[in-house]
Formats: sequence, C-alpha cells, structure tokens
Amino acid sequence: MKKHPVETLLYYVAVALVMVISLFPFFYTISSSLKRGNELFSTSLWPAHPSFSNYASLFRDQPFGAYLLNSVLVSGGAVLLSLGVSVLAAYALGRVSFRGRGVLMMTILGVSMFPQVAILSGLFELVRALGLYDRLGALVLTDLIFTLPFTIWVLVTFMRELPKELEEAALMDGVGVFTLIFRIFLPLLLPALAATSLLAFIGAWNEFLFALTFTISPEQRTVPVAISMISGGSSFELPWGTIMAASVIVTVPLILLVLLCQRQIVSGLTAGAVKG
Repeated sequence: MKKHPVETLLYYVAVALVMVISLFPFFYTISSSLKRGNELFSTSLWPAHPSFSNYASLFRDQPFGAYLLNSVLVSGGAVLLSLGVSVLAAYALGRVSFRGRGVLMMTILGVSMFPQVAILSGLFELVRALGLYDRLGALVLTDLIFTLPFTIWVLVTFMRELPKELEEAALMDGVGVFTLIFRIFLPLLLPALAATSLLAFIGAWNEFLFALTFTISPEQRTVPVAISMISGGSSFELPWGTIMAASVIVTVPLILLVLLCQRQIVSGLTAGAVKG
C-alpha cells in the first residue's frame, strides 16, 4: 500500500531530527578540537582557521598513545574472556536441561542490575586479595561483571534456536561436546558474536569508575581516566581544546568499528529479537 505524502514527509522529518540530535554533539566536539585560544568560546559552529595544535599537544605533553594501548588491551581482554566463557555457558543454559536453569539465568541477569558503586568496595577487596591492584588485569576482571551477563543472555537466545537435528546428527557421528560447540555451532553464531563483542567492547572502552579506582600509576591509565586528568591551573584555565581532541580520538575508533560491522550487528540483534 502506497504511503500518504504527509506520512512520508513526517518520516523524513523525524529521521532528520534524530540525526541532528545524535550527530551535533560529536560535530561540535570536532569543531572545538580545531579551535585555539579564545576562539573556543566563540559562537561559530566551525573555526575560521582550523588547527591541529590541540592534537599535537595531546601526544606531546603526555603518553596518550600508551593510554590508548591500555584501553585496547583491557577492552579486548574483557571481550575475549567474555566470549570464551559465554559460548560455553550459552550451550549449557540453552541446550542442556537441568534443574535450576531458570534461577541461574535470573541470577546472571540480576548481577548486571547492581550499580557499579554498590559493588565497588567488595571488588576492591577481591582485586587486592588477588594481587591485581594497579594492574590492567584488575580492569579486565572487573569489566567481566557487566560484559558477561549481556553476552550470555544474547548467546543463549541464539543457541536455543539452532536446529536440534544438527546436534543429534553430530552426536551420533561421535563428535565431542567441545567439537560440537566450536566447530559446528560457533560458525552459526557469528552474527551474535559480532554484535555482542562490539557492544561489550564499547562498554569496557568507556568504563571509568573501575579504571579510576583500581589503578593509580600513570602507566596503567586508560583513556577515560587520562582525559579526566587533563587539567590546567584552574577550572577557567582547563585546556578544553585538548580535552575535545582527546574525546574525538577516543570516539573515532568506536565509530569505525560500528561502520565496519554494522551488517553483523543489525543481523545479530534483529535475529535475536525475532527468534527470542
């Protein structure tokens, strides 16, 4: 059925409004990062004389490249561990019937409902007992608290919808459980793995409270903490241009990842929504 012209017009107006609201803050951040001195406080949307001096000073005055590497290591480690555990847990919770499975699923979901500050003191004692304080391993471990429940729930939904006949045929051929999971089921889970890994990576990349609490030395800082440490002599002397440049550098890799994996993300999330 052909849509009414007014309905089509309203649709495009709504899309344009959403695009402006979503993209304008990032556009303004890029614009501010290219301004110098008092030009930062002007009302112009784009600098008259764009400059990359803020980006140069960001890497000149501090080891921002090392901070980026720390964030990559923490986020990548958290994602790899989450996926490794989640695939096995999803098979057990999605394909194996056992008593208390529903309670266990609700418990996993309930863990993610606690605010970070509510479990901060307990995690601090755990991190200190394991000898991980002021190490990147502490951030990888603590980030699992929020990445694991999400990845497990999404993968369980997909795992339940895989053909039972495929599993029965593999078991009849003498295939082991781990071979079944990693050689047969895993390729079928690639859309879900792409979606969950990217969203878990973004969550770990942006994490601030744990990174601020469990690391103290500059060598172990991640980029959210590093940006918060950029300061001047007073609140009126903060290098806002440098802070904006750091924000752009931190955001661009996430945007590129989303653009590169957008098909896998959409197919993974929509398939999970339809099947679930």
